Amino acid sequence: MNELEQNRLPIQDLPLWTKMRQKRALMAFDIELTARCSNNCRHCYINLPADDTSAEAREITRSEIDEISDEAVSLGALWCLLTGGEPLLRDDFPDIYLDLKRKGLLVSVFTNATLISEDHVELFKRYPPRDIEITVYGVTRSTYEEITRRPGSFDAFQRGVRLLKESGIKPRFKAMALRRNIGEMREISEFCRLETADFFRFDPFLHLRFDGNVHRNQEIRAERLTPAEVVRLEMSDDERSSALIRSCDKLIPPADLILATDKVFKCGVGEGSFVLGWDGHFRLCSALHHPECVYDLRSGSLQDAWWNFVPEVKNMRSDSTPYHENCSSCRLINLCYWCPAHAHLETGRLDEQIADFCDLAKARFSAIQE
Repeated sequence: MNELEQNRLPIQDLPLWTKMRQKRALMAFDIELTARCSNNCRHCYINLPADDTSAEAREITRSEIDEISDEAVSLGALWCLLTGGEPLLRDDFPDIYLDLKRKGLLVSVFTNATLISEDHVELFKRYPPRDIEITVYGVTRSTYEEITRRPGSFDAFQRGVRLLKESGIKPRFKAMALRRNIGEMREISEFCRLETADFFRFDPFLHLRFDGNVHRNQEIRAERLTPAEVVRLEMSDDERSSALIRSCDKLIPPADLILATDKVFKCGVGEGSFVLGWDGHFRLCSALHHPECVYDLRSGSLQDAWWNFVPEVKNMRSDSTPYHENCSSCRLINLCYWCPAHAHLETGRLDEQIADFCDLAKARFSAIQE
């Protein structure tokens, strides 16, 4: 597929079942309020400096968010996630948050907690979010700030968590597994499980940069764990390993159930949710940044993006023989990091195989078998 010869079909020529799927209801959407962040984490795929005035000037405005979220609600949306970057960097965060709440949406917030103030806590107490998720990079100052590269960020994180706890707001905690904190993951896990509102999850997959920054991508790759390290970490966690084993029949289907198709997107992307990017772009999922899979809402409408653009993207086709012989027909695809969005970030193509991802899937399969 040369720079993706997608062979898109006009909407009127889509098969009947595809047209029927267009009647799906929108359920949820994410809003990246900003790409700027108070931290400078080594592994981050999006962050720009907090004082980047050029990025700030391009951020989607409160009025634009109000208009787009009205459209989303009219399409059936019930849930909304506010994320970033660090969403609390926005001075108008409280206004945007309340705008969304007044529409009847269940609003969640992803934050690093370093900017949480007493005013934020009062806001969340009076108008409770559906949930607040906080990422924990380390439970010691040295590990935490080795990752965030911001002196004082560990104390700010602790203060934010303390303010929430003292007010009776219990957030959900999660973690990223990096080379810089792998030696502290057991302690991070214990801290998160003790403090979290419900469940704890950790993620060993580090996305490459959405902006393609070469230097930052080198830093991200340097923080990635090897497939053997990922599997060792997962198998050492009783909750994670038992979930993998319990789900193995669903994760690894029989070969005769593998659907032979030239479709690029076989996942549920764009089925009930979308992402509103910090710069006003509509995406089917957070990681999907291929230029032909992005829609500018500043020059279009959510209705057009949802009913017309999404089916076009979902109908992309690949004529790549390696894709059909490998990723498209692989039984272990659910044990892998591979998806078209990740393939594009890694290789520039939506249908490219990634050797390290294959190695991880095989290592997980062997561990489950054992």
